[in-house]
Amino acid sequence: MPVLSSSSTGAPRRRRQPRSKATSVARRLLLALPLWGALALAQEAPQAAPAAPGIVQTAAAAVTGNPFLAAAIATGLAAIGAGIAVGIAGAAAIGAIAERPELLGRSLIFVGLAEGIVIYGLIVSFIILGAR
Repeated sequence: MPVLSSSSTGAPRRRRQPRSKATSVARRLLLALPLWGALALAQEAPQAAPAAPGIVQTAAAAVTGNPFLAAAIATGLAAIGAGIAVGIAGAAAIGAIAERPELLGRSLIFVGLAEGIVIYGLIVSFIILGAR
């Protein structure tokens, strides 16, 4: 049951209960599991035949596994992370703008930085697909 306290306006508000350490560890593991699975799937394919002596093997030729899956996971995880970041930054920005409208420019910069995370995920996926 949430603990209620009164704010300066007299309306009751909920106080957030502190999280246990086990809950925090469990959340981190659940977030890291898809990444570990993607790495395992990307490296599951058999290795390519070694290059002839005297021939340098490029990084593009060394890529094995499923690059489409790796690109999809890179883009998907980046989009999920950016969605969480934009949700938090956007809510804080709206609250700050409501109190002080002159903070509009600064708050848009922070929301834009959070949206840039998806661009990084797309760049990584293009690099992965270009290495095929």
